[in-house]
Amino acid sequence: MTATDPALTALADSWCALSLLHGRIETHIERALQSGHGLSVREFSLLDVLSRQHDGDGGHLQMKQVADAVVLSQSATTRLVTRLEERGLLSRYLCPTDRRGIYTDVTPAGRELLAAARPTNNEALREALDQAATDPALAPLVSALAEIRSPSTL
Repeated sequence: MTATDPALTALADSWCALSLLHGRIETHIERALQSGHGLSVREFSLLDVLSRQHDGDGGHLQMKQVADAVVLSQSATTRLVTRLEERGLLSRYLCPTDRRGIYTDVTPAGRELLAAARPTNNEALREALDQAATDPALAPLVSALAEIRSPSTL
């Protein structure tokens, strides 16, 4: 294949469309969450991921797992956790069985904010996808997203 190969050009065009769709969705959700709840997309994502933890084996996520889930570096995730902890939305404590481990939990105030923000997030996502569906370059991606099912629904 060469740089001007039509298959590579089509692949690059598809990647650009996917990147554009992601950017539009994230920007739309960011505006809605910021104006309605004072949360960024990353903050919402972090609260959401951490709210799904549970006590027991494998229940608490390590910082690397959290970083992977919110698509940030470990250091950026740690800074984000610190900011949310300072706002009273998260708390950290030592693992009771391994004093080297630190757990992060969503506080009651964090759970309340997350519960209030979740419908805003979902509505903004729907609006962004509906808008993208009107763009011929993005419509196939929106259709593909509608076909994807989460593992929990299979």
